[in-house]
Amino acid sequence: QVQLVESGGGLVQPGGSLRLSCVVSGSIVSIGDMGWYRQAPGKQRELVASIDLIGSARYVDSVKGRFTISRDNTKRTVSLQMSSLKPEDTAVYYCNAEVRTWSRSFGAWGQGTQVTVSS
Repeated sequence: QVQLVESGGGLVQPGGSLRLSCVVSGSIVSIGDMGWYRQAPGKQRELVASIDLIGSARYVDSVKGRFTISRDNTKRTVSLQMSSLKPEDTAVYYCNAEVRTWSRSFGAWGQGTQVTVSS
């Protein structure tokens, strides 16, 4: 069974920083692209940042220059360093990974972690 477990969410003031982490566990042959999505109340889930196997990263325009995604392939982790946070960054953040097991390949999701930016 594949599991993704996020940590690091919380309440932060505007302009502050948070670091989200996600660890992937289970009987996995390989992990491809990894990413962070977010979903604010009443809005669709959106891709915030993604990173491929060799470390090439992409970001949604609204977070460029403020967020940094990274991964550790040995530890099977992906992180999102968030700085200069704004109230509009408030959302539930979800970790995603394209995983391959011995029987299939699929996109796996974490349970989500709440990030609230408020004074």
